Amino acid sequence: MATTTDPLLRPDGTPIRVVAVDDEPSLIELLSMAMRYEGWDVHTATTGTEAVRVAREVRPDALVLDMMLPDFDGLEVMRRVRTEQPDVPVIFLTARDGVADRIAGLTAGGDDYVTKPFSLEEVIARLRGLLRRSGATTARPDTQIVVGDLILDEDSHEVTRAGEPIKLTATEFELLRFLMRNPKRVLSKAQILDRVWNYDFGGQANVVELYVSYLRKKIDAGREPMIHTMRGVGYVLRPAGQ
Repeated sequence: MATTTDPLLRPDGTPIRVVAVDDEPSLIELLSMAMRYEGWDVHTATTGTEAVRVAREVRPDALVLDMMLPDFDGLEVMRRVRTEQPDVPVIFLTARDGVADRIAGLTAGGDDYVTKPFSLEEVIARLRGLLRRSGATTARPDTQIVVGDLILDEDSHEVTRAGEPIKLTATEFELLRFLMRNPKRVLSKAQILDRVWNYDFGGQANVVELYVSYLRKKIDAGREPMIHTMRGVGYVLRPAGQ
């Protein structure tokens, strides 16, 4: 089961900002989901031009760059971004057989690389290491996730709604944490299985449905609902009334 430890923040207490760049929409979606699960502020781009523009606007704490982009490559994106942010850490995404790309990226000043296909956990672990070494982060001062009147404490594993304690099993807690780390975001059953149960989607939709129903009985019972079903798409958690 996936867990998040030692959540990171910027020194001013705001979420870590990451720009992820790849021309594969499905890959960008997975990377974004994994980083948002860490509590990070994620911005994406699918071309080099868009990546430079987004980086200029948000001034990220780290870049995740595909080497091959439709207009110009990741090396050029890094060069352009670093004219304004010379110390921003960069992780390159390269093809399995792209030895020349990896050498070029590191020689040009890239901080690390990950070969495709990769595990999301590996990318996150490498990013966390780079962010710590760069001095761009600090440990989060508290361990609470708050959505509306629902509060989850990642250290004590205590959950309350409107001040009333709610007892959850370990799996229910992990599912709720994933939903709360992605508020107002529709999550598919496949995404939930991948992050909460750590296995691929393959006829296991009933497991997700079952645990969502367990959560609803504990979180929403007798209250205005927060967990909503988007038929044919997945589930979303929103503050009551939204």
